[in-house]
Amino acid sequence: MEPSHVLVPLDGSPLAEAALAHALDVFDCRTTILSVATPVSTGMSESGVIEREEQRRETARERATALLEAARETASEADTASEVETVVKEGEPAETIIAYVEDGDVDHVVMGGHGGTTGIASRLLGTVATTVVAEAPVTVTVVR
Repeated sequence: MEPSHVLVPLDGSPLAEAALAHALDVFDCRTTILSVATPVSTGMSESGVIEREEQRRETARERATALLEAARETASEADTASEVETVVKEGEPAETIIAYVEDGDVDHVVMGGHGGTTGIASRLLGTVATTVVAEAPVTVTVVR
């Protein structure tokens, strides 16, 4: 069954870009491109020294917005009549993607997969993709 609303999460990786190209090429329906702004925590920084929380949030939002601007350009260059919209959400990537699926009338997710470090599924798909595949209530296509 052809989906009516596809979600494409972007993280700036080549595989995410390939997932966007795949979704635009294969599906002729409403497409939402989602970029999740995930501020770097103090524990993830070198020596625990980074800017204040609000500055981290703003930096993450700016990066997410820049990704979506590039995605809009890609979508406008694609030979598609599909309606394409872009959204920035803040949070942990897998949880945010799943919440958007549940709340956003999405019936298919197309995303890039990345090699993780734990478990065979994580190594094959990536930890975010593995979580989305396992927990999303819709079909998920992982582009590798």
